[in-house]
Amino acid sequence: MSRVTLKTVAQAAGVSPSTVSNAYNKPDQLSAALRERILAKAQELGYAGPDASARALRSGKVGAVGVLFTDKLAYAFSDPYAVGFLAGLAEVAEEFATSLLLVPLSSTDIQGGTNAVQQAAIDAAAIFCVAPGHPALDVLKNRGIPMVSTDRGDHPDLSWVAIDETEAAAELGRHLARLGHRDLVILLDNAQAAGSRPVELSLDQVGYTDCELRVRGLHKAMPDARIRLVSGGHNAFSSGLAAAEWVLDSQDRPTAIVGLSDVLALGAMEAMRTRGLVPGRDLTVAGFDDIPAAETAGLTTVSQPIKDKGRAVGRMLLDPASTERQIMMPTELKVRASSGPAPRN
Repeated sequence: MSRVTLKTVAQAAGVSPSTVSNAYNKPDQLSAALRERILAKAQELGYAGPDASARALRSGKVGAVGVLFTDKLAYAFSDPYAVGFLAGLAEVAEEFATSLLLVPLSSTDIQGGTNAVQQAAIDAAAIFCVAPGHPALDVLKNRGIPMVSTDRGDHPDLSWVAIDETEAAAELGRHLARLGHRDLVILLDNAQAAGSRPVELSLDQVGYTDCELRVRGLHKAMPDARIRLVSGGHNAFSSGLAAAEWVLDSQDRPTAIVGLSDVLALGAMEAMRTRGLVPGRDLTVAGFDDIPAAETAGLTTVSQPIKDKGRAVGRMLLDPASTERQIMMPTELKVRASSGPAPRN
C-alpha cells in the first residue's frame, strides 16, 4: 500500500492541501462541518495527521524547552526544590503550548551528557544546577540555543534568574554569630561522596556556583568561626542524614550545622533525633530554600521564591520581550525553633 499523505486526503475530500492542514493546525479557519468532513475522510484513509518532524523542520521550532541539571532523572521528581521550580516553569510552558524536556547530565559521564544535549530537539534551555564550565553549555552556545540560568553570571550578555546567594547566606551567618556560634559544619551536595562514607571537602572542591557562594557568604559573616565542609553525597535527605551522623558521632562536634539545602538540614535533624538531641537546644540546625517541610519541622532557613523563579525563567525563555534579561529574586531569613544559643562548654 502506498503511504497516505496530506495530499491524498485533500484529493479524496475534494479540497486543497492547505485546507486539510488548517483542519489540523488552524481549525478556526474552517467551518465545523467542513473540518469534520475532512477529519472523517482522513480517518477512513488511515491518515494520522501532519508529520510533526516535517512541521518542525519548516518552522524551525520543535515546541520544547530543555531543562539541564547535573543529577539523576529521579531528582527532578523527588527533590522538593526541583519540583517547585519545575512547577513554575511548567505553568509558563503550558501557557505557550510548549513541552519540557528533562536532560540530566551525569557528573561522571560528561561526554554522554554532552552528546545528549547535542542531539536534544529543543528551542531553548533552562540551566538548573549545572556546574560552570560544563561542555554541554558550549554545545548549546554553538547551536545558538537561547539559555537562561538559575545561577547569576557576571557577563552582561548572560540571562539569569537568581538570588544573591552570598548575601542570603551572610544573613544566616550573622544570625548564627549573634547566637554565639563559632564552630560550624556545612553540609553540601557533592558527587565525590556519593556511594561512600561522608567526606570533608575544601572550598575548591565544592563544584556548584550556588553552593560556593553560600559558603563564602557564611565565611564573610563569621570570619572568626571555624567552618568545615562535609558531604554525604548528592542533594538528598539520606545524604544529610549520613553526613550529620558522621559529624555527630565524631569527637569534634560543632555547635551548629548548616545544610546548603533544606533536605540536607532535615536529614541532620533526623540524625539528632535518633541520638536524643534537640535542635535549637543541644545543637543548632539551619537550611536553605524554605521548602514546605521546613516550616513543619521548625527549621530555620533562608526562604527563596522557588516557584516564582521557575515562572521567571519560563517567561524569559518563551516571552523574552516581556521581561528583563537578568532578574534578582528576593530572599528572607526565617528564624524558627531549630536555631538557638551556642551551648556553653
